[in-house]
Amino acid sequence: MSEKFIRAEELAEIMEISVPYAYKIIKQLNEELDAKGYITITGRVNREYFNERVYSAEHPVKAPGKKEGED
Repeated sequence: MSEKFIRAEELAEIMEISVPYAYKIIKQLNEELDAKGYITITGRVNREYFNERVYSAEHPVKAPGKKEGED
C-alpha cells in the first residue's frame, strides 16, 4: 500500500523545487484542507489531495499556440 501522505522531500523531487518551497506548498494545501474541516499533519499533505490540486483535469493547461479543442 502506498503512503497516504506526501512529505516535503518527495514533493520537492516531484515538482523539481527546493525543500523549503515544498514546505510552503504543503502549508498552503493543508490550510485549504483545514478550511474544509479536514485534520492535517504539519509537514505532510494528503497524497490524493496533492495529486488533485497539481494534476487536476478540471483545469487543463493548454499548450502555447493551440486553440481550444485542438490536440
